[in-house]
Amino acid sequence: MSADALAHATPSRRLTPGRACLLLGLLTAGLALAHLASSTGLVTGLSSLVTIPDASSEALVLHFAWWPRLAMALMAGGGLALAGVLMQQVLRNPLAAPTTLGVASGANLALMAASLLAPGLLALGREWVALAGGGLAMGLVFALAWRRGLSPVVVVLGGLVVNLYFGALAMVLLLFHQEALKGLLIWGAGSLAQNGWSDAAFLAPRLALGALGAFWLLRPLAVLELDEAGARSLGVSLKWLRLAGLGLAVFLTGCVVSTVGVIGFIGLAAPNIVRLAGARRLGTRLLWSTLLGALLLATTDQLLQRYADTLPTLIPTGATTAALGAPLLLWLIPRLRLNGSAPPRHAGTPAMRHPAPRRLIVGLSLALVAMATVAVLAGQGADGWQWASPLNTDLLEWRWPRLLAAAGCGLMLAVAGTLIQRLTANPMASPEILGISGGSAIALMAAIFLLPSPGNLALVGAGVLGALAALAVLVIVNRKSGFQPERLLLTGVAITALFEAVKAVVLAGGDPRGQQVIAWLSGSTYYVDAASAVTVAGAAVVLAIIAAPLARWLDILPLGGATAAALGIPLRRARLGLLLLVALLTAAATLVVGPLSFVGLLAPYMARLLGFTRARTHLAGAALTGALLMVLADWLGRQLLFPQEIPAGLAASLIGGAYFMWGMRRL
Repeated sequence: MSADALAHATPSRRLTPGRACLLLGLLTAGLALAHLASSTGLVTGLSSLVTIPDASSEALVLHFAWWPRLAMALMAGGGLALAGVLMQQVLRNPLAAPTTLGVASGANLALMAASLLAPGLLALGREWVALAGGGLAMGLVFALAWRRGLSPVVVVLGGLVVNLYFGALAMVLLLFHQEALKGLLIWGAGSLAQNGWSDAAFLAPRLALGALGAFWLLRPLAVLELDEAGARSLGVSLKWLRLAGLGLAVFLTGCVVSTVGVIGFIGLAAPNIVRLAGARRLGTRLLWSTLLGALLLATTDQLLQRYADTLPTLIPTGATTAALGAPLLLWLIPRLRLNGSAPPRHAGTPAMRHPAPRRLIVGLSLALVAMATVAVLAGQGADGWQWASPLNTDLLEWRWPRLLAAAGCGLMLAVAGTLIQRLTANPMASPEILGISGGSAIALMAAIFLLPSPGNLALVGAGVLGALAALAVLVIVNRKSGFQPERLLLTGVAITALFEAVKAVVLAGGDPRGQQVIAWLSGSTYYVDAASAVTVAGAAVVLAIIAAPLARWLDILPLGGATAAALGIPLRRARLGLLLLVALLTAAATLVVGPLSFVGLLAPYMARLLGFTRARTHLAGAALTGALLMVLADWLGRQLLFPQEIPAGLAASLIGGAYFMWGMRRL
């Protein structure tokens, strides 16, 4: 047997879906029995499932909290895994899952909005509120990807954009209603804590109904494994079949999210592990994925409960699942077989070269100057609109540092996005989408909590190291696959999920520094002083000047490694240098405007639409567009809800995300 054949045969002998579930089942049972034995004794603990043999506090806790929590973990994990299989089968996309397609974040946002604005809707059934939010998210993803034939890359990109956009809206609600939504921070991070059997009784019949629906759709959904022509020849209505399958997946996700909050990664990891272990038929994948998802979540929760006393802060189960699932997914990515991994030729951003790019650059420069002038001179105050002037220096001293910081950060993120897009030959890449901003943010949060009074230099250094670590993961995981778009995006999903897990732990822990993290995550320029603004703007100019001479590399590298090497480009040195520059740009900008501003994705995209095709003009056009977008976002954020303020990073996410979705729909 050849080495390649042995490599493919060995995993199938070592791991099957049944063996994986058996191992997890034994681990879950062992942890559960150990807990029961250490609390009230094994016999008493087992009997407390159905009765309360005595009135001791331990028995009461087991009956009303521990057993319902175990049941909830099994049901929630199974429901999310079942939803993930349905989504992947309908879209023929192994990257589809409730979290990657924005369904979970849509359901979470709908529940937050209903809690604040229309609590009466929750009395009608919180699962229907979550279903409406999840359905809206799925509808947006479909609208974005429909004209591209539901291409896997475009579907995942649309899901990521919707995910980030709904996350930005949720962050706005959280900023303005911190006290009202304080209790939702733990729940939103995926809390399985129970105080009775009511939630389990609520969820069980709905999941049973979903399982029956999946069984009823089993044979029609299996037809989707054929091509569309073959499916139509069998008399199958693909439109209604897809609608039924996705509707059922959204219903399952909405029921779980409405009960326990957002649980990360189960819906993505369980189906892919089962597929990797050898399950190919749909019925087999539905059965084993549901069982594996239930055991994955139950095992994680049991481990968390066992070591909760040794942890310094409260860690929600959903965040733990994402933190554990991210490394697992990174290990799985090189082993996944992604059908149609090459992106369709029409899936990129179609760009017609502008006949006079320098004239267009001048126009963008004038637009930036005009917007900067408005941002400095005009704004609302306590007495209505107030106009700054040399006679009113207080307003000038308050406004111009924010202007400089916003413009500098927009420029740096735009240049970083352009570099990473051209380096990977992927117009969908950006620091936000590929997890580079998330890696930088993780390191920055670690510095805030672990270092005593870290200064700006220490924070920038930590951010650069985090961005470099994320880039290293991207390179290591995707090097052998040739940086295929699906694998790059999936790697970004894993890193971003790890960031979301860290953020959830930080916010749910109740540490006073969490408020500082919330303000920073939102991307506010409110606290920027004159010295910091000049530093940010100076760093942006210096790094942009460093990037300008690299335009020749950026023109040639998308043609492929062989072509670039034949034309005399030192590939290893060029790629490492560009990646280091991307890390510096991302870390410096993330320090000021947070990790989810969309500018790194949107500005290069808009520059392509305007007609900047050559690398030098693309860099310049994207830099000006990014600066203009951030200045506009900062100014609008100060005016729209005055006297309250939408931070610049969130305003850029809302404006840029809406424009990006509109632009994707038109292509």
